[in-house]
Amino acid sequence: MRSFVLNRTAFVNRIALAVLCVVTVWLAGCASSKPAVEPTAQAAPAEVKLDSLRAKMAITLVDQNGKEQNLDAVLFSVPGKRYRMELTGPMGIGVASLLWQEEGWTMTFPTEKLYMKGAGYMVGLFGEPSIPTVNIHQVAALFKGTLLPEGYEEVEPPGDSTRVEGVTYAREKTGRSFTFAKEGPHVVWLSRMGGDGKPETIRYFDFREFEGVEMPERIVFERGGAKYLEIRVKKVARGKSFSPGTWRLTVPRSYKAVGE
Repeated sequence: MRSFVLNRTAFVNRIALAVLCVVTVWLAGCASSKPAVEPTAQAAPAEVKLDSLRAKMAITLVDQNGKEQNLDAVLFSVPGKRYRMELTGPMGIGVASLLWQEEGWTMTFPTEKLYMKGAGYMVGLFGEPSIPTVNIHQVAALFKGTLLPEGYEEVEPPGDSTRVEGVTYAREKTGRSFTFAKEGPHVVWLSRMGGDGKPETIRYFDFREFEGVEMPERIVFERGGAKYLEIRVKKVARGKSFSPGTWRLTVPRSYKAVGE
């Protein structure tokens, strides 16, 4: 087993976010010899799913030294069921692919001939702070205009000096605590404590309608007060029909698992 040390730069080279994002999830910078484009249409068209969408966005990753990497991304989403994301670098060169389904998820990195596999709604590498795990459902929910965890409940604020005026204190269905703030009808930020003990904050800017759904056009992710990811939504199309090939991601035999 050879050692595998990842820093922010390696993260930029390997991982694509929501979201992500996600964070979530989901989240790269190496060039592949083969572009990662929208999966090729098959002969038999898939049934139109009214709850499905395709989103195009620009992504900026920021490493520990403040250096930025800009990528383009396309997300195919059947919310709560399955997700596919393709990331491309300069000149449309493919960087990474992600397929999440209820039975498990796979990420491939063609340039380095690496892959990752996992299960559950948290996508990423556990125990490695430079590749944070992301709640894929929460990242995908942003494109439905859902900015707060579904099924959350508000709780009483602390009664001591740690209480902050204008902030709402809440708890997710899982019991995890978080806080958020609004300006008028819009949620402008959400914050919770990360697994490494550092606060993780998502900030929402520039609200506008995308095909009748109001959502932020710009989303900034911070850890410990420093930005590490920014998403700029370009286009959202709903009620899309995706070919069966969208939901297949094959790992070539020559690829090695991350950390192997």
